[in-house]
Amino acid sequence: MTRTMSSSPPPDNGRAAKRPKLEHLTSDSFKNGFFLAPMVRSGALPTRLMALKHGASLVWGPEVVDKAILHTERVVDPVTGVISYNGKTRAIFTTHPIEKPYLIYQIGSASPELAVQAAKTVVQDVSGVDLNCGCPKPFSTHAGMGAALLTNPDLLCDILTSLRRELPSHVTVSAKIRLLPSQEDTKRLVERIIRTGVSALTVHCRTRNMRPREVALIERLREIVEFVESLGVDIPVVANGDCQGWEDAKRVKRITRASSVMIATAAEANPSCFASTPLHDVETMLIPSYLRLCKYIDNHWALTKFCISQFRSARREITKDEATRLKTRIIKAKGFDELTDLVGSWSGESDFAEIADIIRSRRPRPLLVDSEPEETLQKPISGEGLSSDDDGPPIATPPDRPNPEPPTSRAPLGPSWDVRMPQPAIITGSDMLTPTPTPKPLFPFGS
Repeated sequence: MTRTMSSSPPPDNGRAAKRPKLEHLTSDSFKNGFFLAPMVRSGALPTRLMALKHGASLVWGPEVVDKAILHTERVVDPVTGVISYNGKTRAIFTTHPIEKPYLIYQIGSASPELAVQAAKTVVQDVSGVDLNCGCPKPFSTHAGMGAALLTNPDLLCDILTSLRRELPSHVTVSAKIRLLPSQEDTKRLVERIIRTGVSALTVHCRTRNMRPREVALIERLREIVEFVESLGVDIPVVANGDCQGWEDAKRVKRITRASSVMIATAAEANPSCFASTPLHDVETMLIPSYLRLCKYIDNHWALTKFCISQFRSARREITKDEATRLKTRIIKAKGFDELTDLVGSWSGESDFAEIADIIRSRRPRPLLVDSEPEETLQKPISGEGLSSDDDGPPIATPPDRPNPEPPTSRAPLGPSWDVRMPQPAIITGSDMLTPTPTPKPLFPFGS
């Protein structure tokens, strides 16, 4: 579908969503919330809108490298109101005014100057800017970005300080880090970040070299949260790692005492996981409306297929074979029009209007928990690979995982349950442990 783009805001013609009349984000906006994590490709606009529809408090956009956004052209679709920052061959970032009050833009950067320029490029369309300090992928770390910043705290803090100084005061600045092998080193880094003036800090409870199938070390976060409180600053700490949904977020919050909880993998599989009762049978309950929405807002077909390929949920009314056949057909399709019989009719405008109405009328839903006895806090949730009466094997540093912590880095003890360990490519048919395609590293296991 080809549309004539405009560089000015869309007309208020009933179809273009009105912006919710909300105040700007503050540190308090990061408290008692349930957030969509930044995910390359999977954190596309349609998924963010679905997450907001089903109850996400705030949504992070996918990481965008600073230089990638600097030479884009901002255009507005006059029909849908979608805002695209277009590069030479594709849109680098897309958003919509309906999500702006809840949208955090994540930057990948190793330069204070470029980070500020990138943030200023999109600042009119977002409510907050977040610095990626945790991505372990070679495409990020080889240039000193992402998790590489964890070992360059001076640069990390310079970037945050510059962002806070140069951006309007109503735009929040935050950071997302990973745990360092040493708890004391982690606390020292956290203190430095807190002193830069950030509005919030997210901690992914894995170290740089841990893989997604390894259990997140969320129990380490409680000490960090208490440490931040002891500094006498009111900065929310957000927990990220192994949360499965709304009810499970309460478990994570009890264990960590974090201000809020962020979710990635489970939201990638089912964006309705933010609801107290997530959708089941996503093949019939979610995918048709997702397809209609994607076509209406002109989401790239390849990106649409990728996101749908990640969807999965409990099945009640369709069989595994039926779900597999539907997914296979979508993946093989070369465009939206080949799937007309699956969606009924291309009524994406109605789907978008429903989402916009829900977002406009949403009411606060704080993530609050009651205290529980200490001995019950660290029980694994059902479905994490352990039965309810199995405490699992002794805690030990996994000796056979790829890219283990260097022996001199004082690696923490970490769970090594087989169910969370990476499976060989010969079994899985893929060496992908994360949904984001990873360029082949120049050296084994990346940097």
